Amino acid sequence: MSASTRNGFSRLKKNHKLSLAGVATLSAAAIGFTVIPGNAASAQTEPQNVAAAPAAATVASLGKTEGTPLHLGLSQQQTTIELKAKADAAAAKAKAQTAAKVKATAAAKAKAEAAAKERAAVKAAASRAAARKPVFADNLDGWIKEALSIMKKEGIPGTYEGIHRNIIRESSGNPKAINNWDINAQNGVPSIGLLQIIKPTFDTYHVDGTKKSQWDPVANIVASCNYAADRYGSMDNVNSAY
Repeated sequence: MSASTRNGFSRLKKNHKLSLAGVATLSAAAIGFTVIPGNAASAQTEPQNVAAAPAAATVASLGKTEGTPLHLGLSQQQTTIELKAKADAAAAKAKAQTAAKVKATAAAKAKAEAAAKERAAVKAAASRAAARKPVFADNLDGWIKEALSIMKKEGIPGTYEGIHRNIIRESSGNPKAINNWDINAQNGVPSIGLLQIIKPTFDTYHVDGTKKSQWDPVANIVASCNYAADRYGSMDNVNSAY
């Protein structure tokens, strides 16, 4: 082989090698794009992202926001817990206050109803007592009957007939009758009223529950009958001035 031939072969061989190397490089690139579709950079970094995912998830769960420092995430969680606890406590307090108000209102209502029932019972009892209490006429007959009802309670003896008889003799049934001429009048204590009783005797034998006046017909009869019972046994035994 001539020198020119050897040199040409060498140059051919060198160029051929370069060509082959280029073709191999292009083929490898084509194969790489065929095997790994899409963005090669993304495909290459995907394992790293997968490996980092658990750590990122942990930080996100602690810090609420991905990328928040761990100590800040814990602080935010603690603040949230405290706020929730305060809100729960306030709600419980408000509920308790509402329950207390409801209980107090119910107690006040029950107390008012009990008081109303008690007032109604007292009123009803008073009405029954008033209904049982006899009503006496404002005349001689009524005065004697009312006096007799009081005398019965006090245990003072006397009858309608005995009282009526002595009243007619002493005053003719006039509750304003007064004796201004006898010895009592001369002594400054005139006989007054239905049964002509003097003031010292009236005061001594006055019965509680009747008016403290000689001029009151019922009080006059009761005090006079009380005196007559003490001195004569009963007004029925009196048949003259006493």
